[in-house]
Amino acid sequence: MNSAGQFDYIIIGGGSAGCVLANRLSERPDRKVLLLEAGGNDDYIWVKIPVGYLYCIGNPRTDWGFRTEAEKGLNGRSIAYPRGKILGGCSSINGMIYMRGQASDYDRWRQLGNTGWGWDDVLPYFLKSEDHYMAENDSLHGRGGELRVDKQRLRWDVLDSFRDACEQAGIPKVDDFNRGNNEGCSYFQVNQKNGFRWNMARGFLKPVRSRPNLEVVTRAQATRLIIRDKRATGVEFSRDGQAFVAECRNEVLLSAGAVNSPQLMMLSGLGPPDVLSEFGIECILANDAIGKNLQDHLQLRTIFRISNAKTLNQRASNLFGKISIAMEYALMRSGPMSMAPSQLGAFVKSEQSLETPDLEYHVQPLSLDKFGDPLHDFPAITASVCNLRPHSRGQVSLRSADWRDAPVIAPNYLSTEADRHTAVRAIRITRNILQQPAMAKYRPDEYLPGSNCQSHDDLIEAAGNIGTTIFHPVGTLKMGDDDAAVVDNRLKVNGVEGLRVVDASVMPMITSGNTNAPTVMIAEKASDMIIQDDKS
Repeated sequence: MNSAGQFDYIIIGGGSAGCVLANRLSERPDRKVLLLEAGGNDDYIWVKIPVGYLYCIGNPRTDWGFRTEAEKGLNGRSIAYPRGKILGGCSSINGMIYMRGQASDYDRWRQLGNTGWGWDDVLPYFLKSEDHYMAENDSLHGRGGELRVDKQRLRWDVLDSFRDACEQAGIPKVDDFNRGNNEGCSYFQVNQKNGFRWNMARGFLKPVRSRPNLEVVTRAQATRLIIRDKRATGVEFSRDGQAFVAECRNEVLLSAGAVNSPQLMMLSGLGPPDVLSEFGIECILANDAIGKNLQDHLQLRTIFRISNAKTLNQRASNLFGKISIAMEYALMRSGPMSMAPSQLGAFVKSEQSLETPDLEYHVQPLSLDKFGDPLHDFPAITASVCNLRPHSRGQVSLRSADWRDAPVIAPNYLSTEADRHTAVRAIRITRNILQQPAMAKYRPDEYLPGSNCQSHDDLIEAAGNIGTTIFHPVGTLKMGDDDAAVVDNRLKVNGVEGLRVVDASVMPMITSGNTNAPTVMIAEKASDMIIQDDKS
């Protein structure tokens, strides 16, 4: 075992949270920080260009390439489960959408026993990170932070009409989804700057990477946490076929994400005793909650053929169109190459009795059978809709005791009657929007799930056929003060000293929107807590 040295802080995972931690904790020159990332640097050209997500997701250079188990709720299908394997993590391959969620999400966290995590508590940390294009005259947005938030650099007539149709269906037009209640329809704000993706490695890590007290090691996969006498004292990792050990004087910070963080804990002897014994792993800390409580947003991809409008399906269908798209981006940093996967969003209540919206739309001027397939040869739009607050709970577990083996991922989608009911309502609400006068000129014709699906049971089956992840797994190392909690409200692992979890896995309940910005917030707040505890 080769020695990698001794550090005050060891951060495992160079994703969104890890980049924030590396920046904040290395501000003190007397604290030595190690950041380990299993993937490579974020210098791949398709990371920088927004449309490059098409070439990053499913690419072993940038994506772990996970898949779920066969899901009963998806009619026996196993689906791809992208997770970033590169500096910046998922912020290097995701849809770039900046979304805080709803104030009530965080107030609910606080009500569950997590003191200090209400909306008023976390808002300052959102503001701290932001460099927001609206900030100059807006006290609810920050300026000068490391996280650039911009408006999109293109528009489509058919999306403008969809927004008008939402208004006709009772969904108001709004300018900003990030004010505490995101109800309404608007264009998404994005993590971009001057038409380039602004990932967390670029925002938080690149400006400080030359600090002498910060060491960043890429292509270094953590294989085991070192725990002695119920205290984390370091980590073993593999790099270039060699085994290394790094020792820690203060805290080991687990920021590998909602899939990899619980996997590493179980490989290290922390977790459900029956799982550990099955694979011959010595149980250091028995906790059945590790890997449980997996929550994700399942998107239902409804597709409508349209007429009398151009969509990306036609514009990218021939060589001339592709050249014009490339030229528009090269000259103006705009057009389809600058666009996030979804441009227009809407937040809607599936039932009017709800206090806040529980559905989110991601609307796109394009269509395809599944991610990675070619665009359809007919004009169409996709209106994906997801249940923001699912009742279904899944889990992440071990496939073997070998760290090289991908974990078992079982989201358990649509496993509750409430989630199935919401799925049916979501499809019907989508149909209602497309039937509004603003969309009449496009003569929308339902391609998926198909107008023949009308009954409650038909729509449940259809949801299982068209449902797929929108890449928001959280909750597998839940924060709380109950028996199902893994970490406390300071993100310290219950039962192990010197070990914290700082990533989306600590969310007790999933936020009502895209999850990257909340993950950055968690890391900002965690950094302050770590520094405070270091001074005590």
